[in-house]
Amino acid sequence: MPEASVSMDKIVSLAKRRGFIFQSSEVYGGQGGAWDYGPLGVELKNNLKRAWWRANVLQRPDMVGLDAAILMHPRTWEASGHVGHFTDPMIDCRSCKHRFRADHLVSGVAPTAKGGTVRFSVDRGTEAQVLEGLRAAAKKAGSSIDEAEVRVAALHGPDAHLVGPSTNAPCPTCGEVALTEPRMFNLMFKTFVGPVEEAAAQVYLRPETAQGIFVNFANVVTSMRRKLPFGIAQIGKAFRNEITPGNFTFRSREFEQMEIEFFCKPGTDDEWHQRWMADRMAWYTNLGIDPSRLRLRPHDPDELAHYAKGTSDIEYFFPMGWSELEGVANRTDYDLKQHIEFSGQSLTYFDDETSEHIVPYVIEPSAGADRAALAFLLDAYHEEEVPAGEGKTETRVVLKFHPDVAPVKVAVLPLSRNEKLTPTAQAVYASLLKGLRDCVVQYDDSQSIGRRYRRQDEIGTPYCVTVDFETVESDQAVTLRDRDSMTQERVAIADLVPALRQKLGWDG
Repeated sequence: MPEASVSMDKIVSLAKRRGFIFQSSEVYGGQGGAWDYGPLGVELKNNLKRAWWRANVLQRPDMVGLDAAILMHPRTWEASGHVGHFTDPMIDCRSCKHRFRADHLVSGVAPTAKGGTVRFSVDRGTEAQVLEGLRAAAKKAGSSIDEAEVRVAALHGPDAHLVGPSTNAPCPTCGEVALTEPRMFNLMFKTFVGPVEEAAAQVYLRPETAQGIFVNFANVVTSMRRKLPFGIAQIGKAFRNEITPGNFTFRSREFEQMEIEFFCKPGTDDEWHQRWMADRMAWYTNLGIDPSRLRLRPHDPDELAHYAKGTSDIEYFFPMGWSELEGVANRTDYDLKQHIEFSGQSLTYFDDETSEHIVPYVIEPSAGADRAALAFLLDAYHEEEVPAGEGKTETRVVLKFHPDVAPVKVAVLPLSRNEKLTPTAQAVYASLLKGLRDCVVQYDDSQSIGRRYRRQDEIGTPYCVTVDFETVESDQAVTLRDRDSMTQERVAIADLVPALRQKLGWDG
C-alpha cells in the first residue's frame, strides 16, 4: 500500500494561502460543491488541459477536437438514458437532517476488545475512513476496537454490507437510528429556455461532455473526411447535482472533463481499448505522477455500465484512499445506435473496403480536469529538512511539479530593492516575458531573498533568477537556482533565455 503524499487538510490550507483554489462565494458562506481556481490554480489547470490537448489531439494524426454546447436538445438525454437512469439512491437522517448516498454508506457489526459488539455506519467506505468511524462508534459505546479484527469484520466480514434498504443502522453523523428508506434522485440540473417555465421549455445542464461528440459524429466525418479509426476530443464543463459532494475538489457539482470518443471498427475495439489504457497511464507518469500512487483497476462485471463491454479506472492514491482519476471504457456501439433510434438520422460510417454502412465501436478515455489538478497538487507536495545555518535545520515545503505543469515557470528575484539592482532586474524580467511566451514569469522583490526562495518553492516554480551586485558591477550574469536540487549556477544575461528554454524542455 503506498503512502499519501500529504493530508487533505494541509493541501486545502496551502491551496487557499497560495492562491490555487478558493471556496466558491466564500464571502456569502460558500456554495457547496463548487470551487474557484485562483491565480495559480487556473494556471495549473490550464497547463494540464494544454498538456492533455497537445498529447491527445495536436500530436496525433487520428484525432480532431470539438467544443459542443452545454445546453443540448432534451431528447439527447432521453436517448443517452440520463433522463430515466442517471440516478443515485439517497438517504436522509430524520434526526440531524444530513443526507447521504446509500451506496456510499457501509453498515455492520464489529467486535470490541471487551468481547462485545458495536453497530456502525460510515459514509464513504475507504478502509481508513471505516476504521475512523468505527473508533468513534466504539468510543460512544464506551468500548474500544482492535484494528486487525475491525479491518476483517468491517470490510470483508459477513456482517458488513451496504446500508441499502436497511433503516436500523445508526446515522454516521449523529449516531441516531433515524435513517429513511433510500429513494432515487436524478442528478441532472434542470433549467428553462425562453421566458416561460413550462415542461416544453425544460432543458438540462449537461452531466457529461460525451453526448455532444456522439450527436456530431456525422458532421465531423463529413466535414473533416475522417477514416476509421479516429477520435474526437473535447474539454468542457459538466454539471451533476451530487447528493454528497466532498473531499475538496474531488467530487463537486460543477466540474470539467477532458474526454475522448475514439471510433473504430467492431472487432478492433479490444486492441484499441488496451492501447488507450496504456497511453493514458503513461500520460500521468510522463508528467511526474509517482507510479506507485497509480493503478489500473478493471471493473467487476456487476459494476459495469449497461452499455460497456469493459471499463478500467485509472486510480490515484488520494488521502482518502484509492479513487478514480480517469475511466477508460469500451462503450461498444450503444450511444450511436441510441441517437440513430431517437433522432431518426443516419450516424453510420460507410466502409469503402466492404461497401457497407457500419456503426463504429467507441473507446472512451474520460478524465476529470479538476481531479487531475488535485492529484498533481497532492503528488507534487514534499516536506524536506534543509540547513538553516549554525548546525540547525528547517522544514522546506516544495511542490515538485513537472515544468510543463508548474503554474509559474520562472521567478526573477533581485537580491534587494537597491536602486542599483532594480533597472537590471526589470530588464531581465522584460526579456523573459518576451523570450518565454505563453507562460507565467513572476517578479518578486518583497522580503529577504531566503523567504522569496521558500515562497517560490511552495508554489512549485522550477527556476529562480537572482540579480545581484556582481551582475551590475562586473559579469552581467545572474544566479540561476534549481528548485529541486537548490543548486545555483551563473548564467550570462545574454544566454539566459535559451538556457531556460532548454531546462524547461522547450527546445530539442
